[in-house]
Amino acid sequence: EDGLRACRTLSDEGTKVNVTLCFSAVQALLAAKAGAYFISPFIGCLDDQGLDGMQLIGDIRAIYDNYGFDTKILAASIRTTNHVRDAALAGADCATIPSKIFAALYKHPLTDSGVEAFLKDWKSTGQSIL
Repeated sequence: EDGLRACRTLSDEGTKVNVTLCFSAVQALLAAKAGAYFISPFIGCLDDQGLDGMQLIGDIRAIYDNYGFDTKILAASIRTTNHVRDAALAGADCATIPSKIFAALYKHPLTDSGVEAFLKDWKSTGQSIL
């Protein structure tokens, strides 16, 4: 309750506030009504408790779209590359992503084998771009 009061005061003064440790759609609703710039649902923590973190992202997106809130959804506690994809599909605006997961976003076995094949084919031509 005190955090929401602080959010309202700070946002009224022009400070962009991130309301964090969000675990329910109604918490996200209260944060948006208090003027939060970001809401940070902790999806990985919810998944750890046997709940569906991605469902929360979707529920928040629906509420914000229903009422025209400008609050951005920042998916937090990302644990996998699938979390990144699913958060984007559910309507998250951005995410905090561990560097290990971010690096894994670039990877795909078909991309890696395709690059190897292109390089092999190029080398077989005997040409050089240098």
